[in-house]
Amino acid sequence: MSLDLSSLNSAQKVAVENLEGPCLIIAGAGSGKTRVLTYKIARLIDSGVSPYEILALTFTNKAAKEMKQRVGALVDGAAADKIWIGTFHSMFARILRMEADKIGFTRDYTIYDSDDSLRVLRGIMSDNDVSPDRIKPKSIQSAISHLKNRFILPQDYAKESKSFFEKTVSDIYSAYAERLCKCNSMDFDDLLINPLILFDRNPGVLEKYRNRFKFLLVDEYQDTNRAQYEIIKLLAAKFRNISVVGDDAQSIYKWRGAEIQNIFDFETDYPEHKIFRLEQNYRSTKKIIDFAGIVIKKNSIQIKKVLWTDNAHGEKIIIMETLTDKEESSKIARYISGEIHKRKINFKDIAVLYRTNAQSRALEESLRHNGIPYIIIGGTRFYERKEIKDVISHLRVIVNSADDESMTRVLLLKEKVGRTTLEKLQRYASEKNIPLFETLINLDEVKIATGKTRNILSAVSNLIYKFRYLKDEMHLPELIRAIIDEVGLVRELKLENTAESDERINNINELISAVAQFADIAEEPTIESFLQQVSLVTDIDQLDDKKNAVTLMTIHASKGLEFPVVFIAGLEDGLFPVTGALNSMEEMEEERRLFYVAITRAMDMLYISFANQRYRFGTRMFQVKSRFLKEIEDDIRRKKLVSFDNFKHADKHSEKKLYPGEKPSSLQVIRYEYFDEEKNSGKSRKPDSGGNFADIVKGKGVYHDRFGKGVVISVSGKGMEKKAEILFTDFGLKKIMLKYAKMNVDI
Repeated sequence: MSLDLSSLNSAQKVAVENLEGPCLIIAGAGSGKTRVLTYKIARLIDSGVSPYEILALTFTNKAAKEMKQRVGALVDGAAADKIWIGTFHSMFARILRMEADKIGFTRDYTIYDSDDSLRVLRGIMSDNDVSPDRIKPKSIQSAISHLKNRFILPQDYAKESKSFFEKTVSDIYSAYAERLCKCNSMDFDDLLINPLILFDRNPGVLEKYRNRFKFLLVDEYQDTNRAQYEIIKLLAAKFRNISVVGDDAQSIYKWRGAEIQNIFDFETDYPEHKIFRLEQNYRSTKKIIDFAGIVIKKNSIQIKKVLWTDNAHGEKIIIMETLTDKEESSKIARYISGEIHKRKINFKDIAVLYRTNAQSRALEESLRHNGIPYIIIGGTRFYERKEIKDVISHLRVIVNSADDESMTRVLLLKEKVGRTTLEKLQRYASEKNIPLFETLINLDEVKIATGKTRNILSAVSNLIYKFRYLKDEMHLPELIRAIIDEVGLVRELKLENTAESDERINNINELISAVAQFADIAEEPTIESFLQQVSLVTDIDQLDDKKNAVTLMTIHASKGLEFPVVFIAGLEDGLFPVTGALNSMEEMEEERRLFYVAITRAMDMLYISFANQRYRFGTRMFQVKSRFLKEIEDDIRRKKLVSFDNFKHADKHSEKKLYPGEKPSSLQVIRYEYFDEEKNSGKSRKPDSGGNFADIVKGKGVYHDRFGKGVVISVSGKGMEKKAEILFTDFGLKKIMLKYAKMNVDI
């Protein structure tokens, strides 16, 4: 029976039916790209292609899971299970599990998360006398990650390093690569770098996977980095049956190595390609789509497309101007309550998005004060909590005894294994060039004298040897319970008898539940496969659709999600767009794409807010409304897309106006800035006969040659040093030295 494509629109259907050769699918926000990918996979199988010959790559576990479920609903479930569908990292980690021995690792290698990686780097910096006060370990970590994403190896970077920082990074990068190999471990970025090394050193292995994966499908192609791009290009080179789906308007991950140029270069890389455009949006109202279109058209570099929808016109977007970040958060909380009652929706149908994690604090306070339940995506991940990492470290050492970082954590859990003992063990391991674990069977040579300490160390080695044997004999959930019991973590937490220890016990029990759930659905329910899944968990995988709570998250984390009601907070220059983008067109266009992504998460209702004052870096700062809002004001007014909620219309519970005599326009923003016209030519203002500019007083109207009409807010200083804070109608608040001011009192 042939696959029924009647539910697809005409553009989707044409893209799905194009099975062979290079295919570029430009998919606008909410246009059904996942639907197209899943139907295309199902169509390949329906046309006789073996599931074994299909590789589909995504960027999130959530997207991969959804795709696999949808394919399973369209074709035989057994066939769907044979397709390799997953994230780049999970799919190539799978290949490395089978091939790692060809590049100096074993198949039981450990995957280090960001914290593990940072600990290794700190150790290397200490060994090389690099002070963390002079160069931050996270700066080194970020630099190395950026190099790996661009597929620049240590030996290549060493040749181009010039500055002190670059040479330091180069030395540490080389030592870091050696340390990881010695520990039989890879970091997250290595899961992309090492397949390239594998294919380069072993042409036969590359040929094997080229012949196996005759059809490649790639989601979110605009977010690929250099390493991902090279892997795809290598695998697709023989049969060239590659379909990529993406939207340049949603390329927002440059900061982590994504190269938007990859999607622009597809036509050059594959001259015989066909291009398809998915422009019908199924998610949002017409007003939201029109608003998004007005925003993104300001970008100069983009692939031509016009997003449209048959959905209802919908309600106007509300732009909220508030006095402070506290009032902004309070208003958001009140609007959330209003939306719940008005639309009869659940809390989980609402999301609050922001540019930086730091913005969540004020929002959390207001939501708690108003009794609104919420969850934060991007906070401390479950698998990064101390008690969970303590268990995971034991599992890692049982699987991979060369993992010195995990072994160190295991030893430090034992109260009698102090730093001095650990240093002796580490020194001996370094001298003999052996893993830290192996020192536990050479305690005489290490010169561990205390009998109690020797007994503890022997108990650790016995536990690891015991469960290394049992891991292949016991059912996975039983094995985890046995390890936790023998290590004694829960026993020790019960003895603490505090609210915090009770919470940690609950987390350990949740881990056991996670293992049991994994064992029920995994193809290979082993410690190794569980650890791999844990290492590849992303922020978005924390989203619990069953929990009825408002979702707080950064805009970056919201990619791929949708909510009936969305709030975007903090539309202020220096915050969104961030300060670093203000002097770079390339960075500014990425920030604008980020705004576009935020807007298109909303289905029915969108709120956008900004504050005139915000606490940043511990200081109350005057803010300027985002240029993204300023540059579209004429268009949104003309199309009547927006309603303005200005602080002068705030209810009686809101804060009072900031300044006496202030008359802000409906979109007035306040800017605090010292302005000195000394270097400017032109006639400057002279003091009166008393030498004190007596006509410039609080509340007085003025007219400035450059800034136009304004109101004096305050004055300070005397004579020629007298200054005034003036709130200008079009330029906000400025602090001006009166002796240089070219202005008159507004009669």
